[in-house]
Amino acid sequence: MARNLLLRFWAKLERPTKRSISRAACVFVSIVGVTISVEGLANAQGQPIPSVAEEEKLEQDFTDPLTTLPQLIIRDSYTPANYGPCTPLACTRDYETNQLILRPLIPRVPPRSFLPFNQLIRPTLALVTVPSSRGGTRTEFGDLSLFDVAVLPWPDRNKTGLLIGIGPTFVFPTATSRSAGQGAWQAGPALGAIYTGVPGLLVGFIAQNPISFAYTSPNRPPQNAFLLQPVFALHLWEKWYLRSAEANWTLAWRRHSPTMLPLSIGIGRTLVRPGLPPMSLFVTGQWMAYRQYAPIAPQTTINFGITVAFPQLRSYWGR
Repeated sequence: MARNLLLRFWAKLERPTKRSISRAACVFVSIVGVTISVEGLANAQGQPIPSVAEEEKLEQDFTDPLTTLPQLIIRDSYTPANYGPCTPLACTRDYETNQLILRPLIPRVPPRSFLPFNQLIRPTLALVTVPSSRGGTRTEFGDLSLFDVAVLPWPDRNKTGLLIGIGPTFVFPTATSRSAGQGAWQAGPALGAIYTGVPGLLVGFIAQNPISFAYTSPNRPPQNAFLLQPVFALHLWEKWYLRSAEANWTLAWRRHSPTMLPLSIGIGRTLVRPGLPPMSLFVTGQWMAYRQYAPIAPQTTINFGITVAFPQLRSYWGR
């Protein structure tokens, strides 16, 4: 009898994993197929082959959160396994969650910026699938986050390879469900640093610390957390590069507040075609290396994304 119960439990644990792997494999195959098709079309049109230096510059611009290249990032983060409680009514760890984000990067170059520096505005709109209190999952709009940083002219990036940006960050409670957002208006400082002094390599981070000052309901808890987004890109060969820019570390300052430290790594590929904007496709894997006081947290995540650049807008905003 114990053996039958064990086999039944193992089969129940295996089913969502197999379904998750199949779904992730289908999406990956689709992205690879699109990449090959677009590349074949570009070659048929006689696309000029960019130099290695141009490819490296594109890879860095597609990963650099402080770049002045206008772009749009569309990313889907699929989580087949979560950490969470299990009760007789529902088991959170069996739920498959998802996050679809739309993140434009809007640079403002003098004299069109509010300050005599390059100004970078990055809002993040999210559509999230989260566990429901009634069991199962539900898909809702999440909170809207935004940072607005000024890129400092010193130190000289051409000499040191270092770029620093500083400004405010905001979180607006736009979530359509209590479980999809924090229910708090937040504001705080943001700091970014990017180093490109080594050819083919980009490393840096974006640090933010939003603090709540108003709430959508009186029973919403105060928010005060340090958020760190590590950024890494390394040119491999031709149009391929290694990247890590999807993991966001969370260190909450309040007692018994969540702390989460995920790690991510993956590959990206730049696509340059005549008459169309340059773009990049990327696939990264993510794993929660450390968590504390987080009742529900992603265990493993697969990120699929596409970044589309609009260089003609940069020249327009720079006039």
